[in-house]
Amino acid sequence: MGQSDPPPFTPIDGSPGHVRVRGARTHNLKGVDVDVPRDALVVFTGVSGSGKSSLAFGTLYAEAQRRYLESVAPYARRLFHQMSAPDVDAIDGLPPAVALQQQRGTPTTRSSVGSVTTLSNLLRMLYSRAGDYPRGQPLLYAESFSPNTPEGACPNCHGLGRVYDATEASMVPDDSLSIRERAIAAWPPAWHGQNLRDIVTTLGYDVDARWRDLPRKDRNWLLFTDEQPTVPVYPGFDRAEVKEAIKRKVAPGYQGTFTSARRYVLETFARTESAAMKRRVSQYLVNSDCPTCRGKRLRPEALSVTFAGLDIADMSRQPLKRLAALFRPFAGDSAPAAKTGAAEHPEKVEVTRRIARDLGPRLDVLLDLGLGYLTLERSTPTLSPGELQRLRLATQVRSNLFGVVYVLDEPSAGLHPADTEALLRALARLKAAGNSLFVVEHELEVIRHADWIVDVGPDAGERGGHVLYSGPPDGLRQVAGSHTRPFLFAEHAPPAREPRTPKGWLRLEGVTRNNLRNLAAAFPLGVLTSVTGVSGSGKSSLVSQALVELVAGQLGQAAPSAGEESEELEQAPAAPVGGRIAAGMGAVKRLVVVDQKPIGRTPRSNLATYTGLFDHVRKLFAGTKAAKARKYDAGRFSFNVAKGRCGTCTGEGFVMVELLFLPSVYAPCPTCHGARYNAKTLEIEYRGKTVADVLGLTVDAAWEFLAEEPHVRRSLGVLRDVGLGYLRLGQSATELSGGEAQRIKLATELQRAERGTTLYVLDEPTTGLHPADVERLMVQLDGLVDAGNTVVVVEHDLRVVSGSDWVIDVGPGAGDEGGRVVAAGVPKEVARAAGSRTAPYLERFRG
Repeated sequence: MGQSDPPPFTPIDGSPGHVRVRGARTHNLKGVDVDVPRDALVVFTGVSGSGKSSLAFGTLYAEAQRRYLESVAPYARRLFHQMSAPDVDAIDGLPPAVALQQQRGTPTTRSSVGSVTTLSNLLRMLYSRAGDYPRGQPLLYAESFSPNTPEGACPNCHGLGRVYDATEASMVPDDSLSIRERAIAAWPPAWHGQNLRDIVTTLGYDVDARWRDLPRKDRNWLLFTDEQPTVPVYPGFDRAEVKEAIKRKVAPGYQGTFTSARRYVLETFARTESAAMKRRVSQYLVNSDCPTCRGKRLRPEALSVTFAGLDIADMSRQPLKRLAALFRPFAGDSAPAAKTGAAEHPEKVEVTRRIARDLGPRLDVLLDLGLGYLTLERSTPTLSPGELQRLRLATQVRSNLFGVVYVLDEPSAGLHPADTEALLRALARLKAAGNSLFVVEHELEVIRHADWIVDVGPDAGERGGHVLYSGPPDGLRQVAGSHTRPFLFAEHAPPAREPRTPKGWLRLEGVTRNNLRNLAAAFPLGVLTSVTGVSGSGKSSLVSQALVELVAGQLGQAAPSAGEESEELEQAPAAPVGGRIAAGMGAVKRLVVVDQKPIGRTPRSNLATYTGLFDHVRKLFAGTKAAKARKYDAGRFSFNVAKGRCGTCTGEGFVMVELLFLPSVYAPCPTCHGARYNAKTLEIEYRGKTVADVLGLTVDAAWEFLAEEPHVRRSLGVLRDVGLGYLRLGQSATELSGGEAQRIKLATELQRAERGTTLYVLDEPTTGLHPADVERLMVQLDGLVDAGNTVVVVEHDLRVVSGSDWVIDVGPGAGDEGGRVVAAGVPKEVARAAGSRTAPYLERFRG
């Protein structure tokens, strides 16, 4: 039996109560036939890239969605994000499906915890019908309590809570410079900026005086006027020469129109379609709390209505745990009359009781899922994918649907082992209500609780795509080719080793950020440190925010942006990090943050371009005899350059056909047939392959094909070492998961010749990784440490935590109940620490 041939398993062909899949070929699936039970917790597992998501989401959920949309009016279909129809022969017994995927929130602060859970709707109704109004104020309807409606939004800030403007300090960062020396930094660069300086000269201003020495009224006019005079421009002339030229009626070079710096910034921000231009001018905008609503986003009339002494904005800022406690007394039959206004308005008692009774159970589910530290106003872009998925899961638990298949994508992602137990309880409630759960998962604790396991593999990419086993968990013991089996049945213990000795300490003092209050923390240098704690305990605030920003500040680097790209005006301002580095910076010369943000947002960005591999590949093609004879340089072999790419699809490789009522169809380009290059470029071959052929190779295949090219082979070897051998070189950034993007960034760093004195910070690098892939990742992290670097990871995976040299446990709880260093030491010490929520799980893992 070859490596790509899976061991046979016995299907349940024709049994009632099962979903039967025949001939599934989505992505790398090899004509899969499988039967899985309904009304059960079914876990799809296998190494990263094996094809489990292709089976669960790309096949089962995609088919369920397709069937549902066939019953929907054609016009309404346009409102759905429609997945492509799966490549499968037949699927029988498939109920309606709901997908809960790993996705970041809508990139706008107007989407919040309250809107995702619909709890904000209940609060608005409560304030409208049972709130305490000032005497004489008319009744407000529920929409008047929403900052996202014209009725509710503050008229000054339009419901954003913040006002934005350009100030002298923001537009002129260095007032010792002259206008000629670009003192007005907010003005455009290059010719446009020079044009404005020439116009200013014509207007009679001294462009060579220091900005601070100009009269106040001149500075204000240049920065803030709305006047736009058009004047003759004499490029290169000084004030005296311009005056003389005008006097002598010399023809000007052209007529130029003046624009003040503030007007330029605001108009460019509002009108430009260039993301780069928008980013550039946004740095000159400063924001502050709206003076009308004090940052609360609502009209004064809405903020004047209170309940339990709080306006609705203050109520939305309470942690969910506190909110649940606040409403508990109102749900009973004996709620205090004074609190509900029973004496004057007995109808308020019933309104309050009904809403409190609806709020209570909803909040209880959220608390049970470990989300009690969140607030209703928390915007979705600031949530992790795991937090967002659990919010959606909580909403489904309360929906009381019956007979539905829930398809979940790694619901344990970002969860501490203690929180995983709560997740399992929520899944059990959904199953008990008569639903089916199809879960893509790597977390062993979730897999152990499965009623049924579908193990996909054996390996990734082209070497995967088979169902190795489908059946009750215990039967997996007999499947020799499964990479899941040795971990699930504890046949594979991690190698034991003594922790390395720190070479020094990076000490932080007075750290204040989110729930961290005047915290002191010490990170050992020259070793691998894991920072653990329950979800919301403050570990990411400590590492990914405070540590990164303080170290970046000391090194003079710009700290990485904290969130996803979004509308700049809607981004919540980052709170300044309180604290300082007390010692240890002398040993840190460079900071590298390896996060899970996409490596690009268009199909033109891919693995090969991001890692720099493609530069070497293009040089190989440009170095061939045929290319030299035609004078083709390396640029000819880029699909982003007009001379080399296909003219029909402009290097995309496909053309899109909009079908309105159906999913848009992406078809291979009729000219290049998906190759992305024009015919002349594809005539050049390197060892029998075109540049398009090479982009189509997997990392593993390219490693063998380019064996004689040491530079390329080394880069490919590192990608294989971090478990990405199954990805194609030309795989677009938009097809990569967050975990894959993070490992590509890690591989790119590992390729660099520079070693030692670098601080590497990784936030949950095991997300999306099978235990077998986690071990490969650990080898790479250990390699970075052995080369003299310091590695700090925020992590829940006990295999990583146990294999670290030092552990910092933050907690003990989430939100206000966290934010402290509960334990710090080598793993065996933290495993015995009293008061640590991590300790009992770590001790059990270490055996």
